[in-house]
Amino acid sequence: MLKRAIALGLAAATLAGSPLPASAQEGIYVPLFTYRTGPFSGSGIFIANGMRDYLTMLNERDGGIGGVKLLIEECETGYDTKKGVECYEAVKDKRPVMVNPWSTGITLPLIPKAAVDKIPVLSMAYGLSASADGSRFPWIFNPPNTYWDGLAMIIKYIAEQEGGLDKLKGKKIGYIYLDAGFGKEPIPLFEQLAKDYGFELKMYPVAGTEMQNQSSQWLGVRRDRPDYMVMYGWGAMNPTAIKEAVKINYPMSKFLSVWWPSEDDARGAGPGAKGFKTLNWHAVGTNFPALQDIIKHVVDTGKSQSPKDQVGQVLYNRGVYNSMLIAEGIAQAQKITGKKMVTGEDVRRGLEGLDLSAARLKELGFEGFADPIKLSCTDHNGHKAAFMQEWDGAKWAKVTQPIEPMADKVKPLLEAAANDYVEKNTGWPKRTEPCDKSS
Repeated sequence: MLKRAIALGLAAATLAGSPLPASAQEGIYVPLFTYRTGPFSGSGIFIANGMRDYLTMLNERDGGIGGVKLLIEECETGYDTKKGVECYEAVKDKRPVMVNPWSTGITLPLIPKAAVDKIPVLSMAYGLSASADGSRFPWIFNPPNTYWDGLAMIIKYIAEQEGGLDKLKGKKIGYIYLDAGFGKEPIPLFEQLAKDYGFELKMYPVAGTEMQNQSSQWLGVRRDRPDYMVMYGWGAMNPTAIKEAVKINYPMSKFLSVWWPSEDDARGAGPGAKGFKTLNWHAVGTNFPALQDIIKHVVDTGKSQSPKDQVGQVLYNRGVYNSMLIAEGIAQAQKITGKKMVTGEDVRRGLEGLDLSAARLKELGFEGFADPIKLSCTDHNGHKAAFMQEWDGAKWAKVTQPIEPMADKVKPLLEAAANDYVEKNTGWPKRTEPCDKSS
């Protein structure tokens, strides 16, 4: 009975929350889809804490945004697509200004719902890469880079190590990935790049139910001896993959990931993980006024679920970056409309007018935290550069200058994928939302 009472209490807290349809008149409702439980919680907890703490800090320090409190409510998805869609259905009538699925699998079924319900979807650096095309997906935003941009940057980095893109011919590149929407997303580009540059692509899918049992995949890696390994993993998959790579003595200097591994993922593999690399586009650490304000107003006052020593870690800061985008979308919507209480339709316009210049980042307390980014009616992503960071045995260290995506390779494929999506979804609506002059 006690367990049932606790479960009911959690359900009420995560799905029902306060009676927000009534109280929404008193604040701006921002639901957060999170996963603090299950096999992906090792990644999800950091993200959830960073997202929530930044928005809470704005409430505590500034009284919200534009003088309006943010009504923050989490819905636990367990990274499960069905639960994620249930979360969406549970919150959509509470007039959210935006939803954050935090799963490519959850994002995909929400894409056709967004235009109908007039709720923008923020899938920050994940989700459907083609949704960067604002002319066809006016309600979906995926800044600052797509999974295809990330793969292009990884291939560019590999080429630099080999002496040029032409030197990729005859090389063997392995791809270990979560066998779900996320991991499958970059495969069309990967196959095209293999064809264009003459390298052999070896794929090692990892089922969501087998993330902690990758022996067969890494036996395959040992057999195939790829020159480089690329990983798109999440949750329990990442630390397991790094441990298995160490176990077979795969050279860590040639093991590269898109931007999702955490400090714990690398640390858990011990000293052998030194040299493992991932992409990133923002800083780690707390040496920024906005992060110091989170510590002061949220962590030190007991309003955070994050231990203080985890504030500033890479995925915590990723959640902070995500909420900075949320807040700026709201602030820009207030500026465009002249209203304090903005709607999802307003915030969609705000996101299209988002302009995080160097001056604005400094004003927000993020000087040096990330590069400026500007979105528009047609570009909902920005396609920004990222850098490689390397695990030095104790922390992430930046080891390259920003690497630009291969726009000449990525853009045509993205456009083709966007066209293909529209053609396959009969009756897909043409964009009718007007563009503001500023965007």
